[in-house]
Amino acid sequence: MSWYVLYTSARAEKRVFDRISEMEIEVYLPLHKVKRRWSDRIKLIEIPLFNSYIFVKCDEHKLRELLLIYGVSRIVYYLGRPAIVRDCEIDSIKEFLEVAAHKEIIICGDEVDIICGPFENRGGKVLEIGDKWAKLYLKELGAKIYVSLLEISKKEIGNKK
Repeated sequence: MSWYVLYTSARAEKRVFDRISEMEIEVYLPLHKVKRRWSDRIKLIEIPLFNSYIFVKCDEHKLRELLLIYGVSRIVYYLGRPAIVRDCEIDSIKEFLEVAAHKEIIICGDEVDIICGPFENRGGKVLEIGDKWAKLYLKELGAKIYVSLLEISKKEIGNKK
């Protein structure tokens, strides 16, 4: 048996996952956690890593049956045959998600250290968060600066001043 890729209707990945699981076919939907803002709160939700794609492990002849599942649009093909995903690639996705799950989440009010760039080794307080940047207040300089999220690290509880 091999891993194959199915393309689903928009935002139907979780429902398709449930339907295929009920058929006792091995299925994998890589999910990751992201923060989403509503008017009254920010919530951590799980969304698919690959929009509209789901992985199934079955015999090739069973793929046609899966097209009958509501929400499955088509089988992904490569060179005229259903695309096969190797086990090591599925394992790599799982490993990536495991590493990403332990990445710290930085929110407004957090104390952070700048780990690289022109303000390296300085600490600041997060005032605002964007998609790829954070607005920090550096107390020792009395300045507000914008820094890439990749350049900051949350201060550990033992390191708070």
